[in-house]
Amino acid sequence: MRLALVKAVHTVFYLVQVAAILYILAAGITGKRGRYLPHAFALVAFESAVFIGNGRRCPLTALAQRWGDHKGYVGDTFFSERCTRHTFSVFGSLLALGTGLVAARALRERCRR
Repeated sequence: MRLALVKAVHTVFYLVQVAAILYILAAGITGKRGRYLPHAFALVAFESAVFIGNGRRCPLTALAQRWGDHKGYVGDTFFSERCTRHTFSVFGSLLALGTGLVAARALRERCRR
């Protein structure tokens, strides 16, 4: 029961992070900066700080292992390893692209003024 709760919470965090990264990417592509863009950046920055501050490991992974998860890398979500194996490379690249596009558009707007 406790392991299922950790997996559920981690899955929700995972989905929120994916949504934030895709929102940043969409803002970079379309140029539409909604009121949630700073929130998306803040969520990603906070999650990154927690991850890096914990030795590049999610704190929920250690909790999942303590409560019975034997994998300790993707078993702590309800997604399969096949789905999450390349999370960092795929979403890290999308975040970098989105951030670069948002920054480029912001610089271009600033130069036009």
